[in-house]
Amino acid sequence: MYLLIVVYLLLVLIRPQDYPDFVAEDAIPWQQLALVGAGLLWAVSPRKTFAAPQYALIGVFLLVLMFSSVVNGWMGGALVQLTKFAPAVIAFCVLSNAMTSPQRVHRTMAVFVLCAVVLAAHGIEQVEAGVGWTGIELSQGTRIQYVGIFNDPNDLGMLFVMCVPMAFFLAHAGGAGLLRRAFWLTLAGVLVYGIYLTDSRGTLLALLVVLGVYVWMRFGLVAAGVMGSLALGGLMMLPSRMQELDASEASAAGRVDAWYEGIQMFVGDPVFGVGADNFSELHNLTAHNSYVLVLAETGILGFMVWLAFVGYGFRMMLAVRGVRGRVPGALPEAEPNPAVEAQWHDDRAASTALLLSLIGFFTAAFFLSRSYVIILYLLAALVVGHYLELRRRWPTLPAFRLGRDLWLWPLVAMAGAVGLYVTVKVLLVTM
Repeated sequence: MYLLIVVYLLLVLIRPQDYPDFVAEDAIPWQQLALVGAGLLWAVSPRKTFAAPQYALIGVFLLVLMFSSVVNGWMGGALVQLTKFAPAVIAFCVLSNAMTSPQRVHRTMAVFVLCAVVLAAHGIEQVEAGVGWTGIELSQGTRIQYVGIFNDPNDLGMLFVMCVPMAFFLAHAGGAGLLRRAFWLTLAGVLVYGIYLTDSRGTLLALLVVLGVYVWMRFGLVAAGVMGSLALGGLMMLPSRMQELDASEASAAGRVDAWYEGIQMFVGDPVFGVGADNFSELHNLTAHNSYVLVLAETGILGFMVWLAFVGYGFRMMLAVRGVRGRVPGALPEAEPNPAVEAQWHDDRAASTALLLSLIGFFTAAFFLSRSYVIILYLLAALVVGHYLELRRRWPTLPAFRLGRDLWLWPLVAMAGAVGLYVTVKVLLVTM
């Protein structure tokens, strides 16, 4: 099962099946076959677990997507949504269940990072030669891009910023030696350079937020504020689109207008939304905001489920971060075990890396319509699988139960909707 889901992950990220020279009508759908094979092995596995709220939530979210089409007058849309989103559900379940050891978590992080570096290397070749080995040229003549789901520089940057914390973790995991540390830090540098080459303002801001949060966790809020101010100033001086960071700038203004239209769609259909995939049918631009997109297309119901799915991932990693001092459940009078202490240190560092990956992804997602993309659910699977594996070894870590939080997520969803409305109103005034 693990081998097949890794093959699927490689095909999702590297995407040789999307290379123009390889595309053919009779091509074998290797990506789909790998997922089906992994899903079948997971289905017959006696070690399946659903011990996290995200398993129920992703299933409910699929039903919401299907029902949103039906309630908006398109019965066939339910089948379309099932076909489009079911792979994300299967991939999430299989990958999260495959994380049965710290080594598998680390290897999966390594797969993410190495694949992202391949895409960054393709971008570097594009800059130097004008075209990459895929045959794809630069976007807009200056910005790197890839094939398939990464043919937008913003999506490419989102992947890079998500993988940077993983690369830094792998550079220090398990008391890494000098060569190993230099290897992973070099790859982290390549990813940061790749982010710059995408010239994606949202991704650059996401990288800045990730760095700021890390400094905050290590050195405090004041140090993070000083570092953030200096870093933002440095970015503004670089020859990039960051110099155009202004709500009244044409591209930014178009995004704010799209957000406003999304809020109006929600106001018109607050419970079930205008239907999955219908945003672009009602507005000439996509939402350019993952939160607004879910709110507009699936209403407060889908928004609540989606936020809960995302929110539990953050809560899991924060729960690990919240354990101070010795290993979870260790008695004060017990003699410290150096091997156990070292393992807990690595586990906590991996949780910090995944927390920063989540922060990077969802910061960038604020400027992109990527609510349903497979990368989100693969990252979520890695987070959930890591946490469940931690709870097998450290059972005193909290178990999250959806039934305990039924009062919480409606409040979060309503607060989120109000927050988006206020944000858009403020931005419209400043344009």
